[in-house]
Formats: sequence, structure tokens, C-alpha cells
Amino acid sequence: MTGPKLNEANRVAGSKSGSRAVNKYHRSSASKVRVVLNLIRGLDVRSADEILQFTDREAARVVRKVLASAVANAITNDNLDADELFVKACFADEGPTLKRFRPRAKGRAGKINKRTCHITIGLGPAEDA
Repeated sequence: MTGPKLNEANRVAGSKSGSRAVNKYHRSSASKVRVVLNLIRGLDVRSADEILQFTDREAARVVRKVLASAVANAITNDNLDADELFVKACFADEGPTLKRFRPRAKGRAGKINKRTCHITIGLGPAEDA
């Protein structure tokens, strides 16, 4: 779990930095999901879940499921305590776009883009820094 989105330039190679969960090919645009992810970035897991529970967007329901999956991964795979976890990284990348066409006047066709996205949430313990 390294890369420019996690800001871990000085991480030791081979060490694990936390748990993550990914929802791929979600049928929503990445820009709509990013609005919800910006609400929970950097928060502890309990606060993030409460915010997502009362957020009035369809993307919040899906992001809440991905957050619960990331917490389950941290507990099961890495033996971490759920109360000490924070949202270390969350981002939505664009997935493939389904291209459809709608009939228009005079024999023309209007293009419809049905966008998808990949939602990633990374969790880790609180840093002392």
C-alpha cells in the first residue's frame, strides 16, 4: 500500500502500513464519490462511520460498506484494534466508462457516458507524530 496518494515517501520497503478495502467498478462517477470521501479523510473510524450514516448521498452508503470492509480486514488480517484505526487514505479513481447512445432528432445519436469508479479506503493506527 504505497504510492503518491498515501504520502509515504520514507516508508521502509517490505513493511506493511495498514489495511485497505477496494470496491471496483462502482456505477457512479468518481467526482460524486470524492465529495463523500473528503468528509471522512483523516478521521477515526467511529467518527467516519457516524458521518457516513447521516450523509444524504447515495455514495455515502457504498463508502460506508467499504469502510466496514476495511475495518474487518484490519481486525482479521492484521490483528489491529478497531478503536485505534484512522482513515489514512481514501480516494476514488475513474473506472471504465460504458458508452451508450440515445436517438435524437433527424437520425442523429446522442452519446451517454455511464461512468464507473474504483473506491479505495486505507486504514492504519494513529501515528505519534
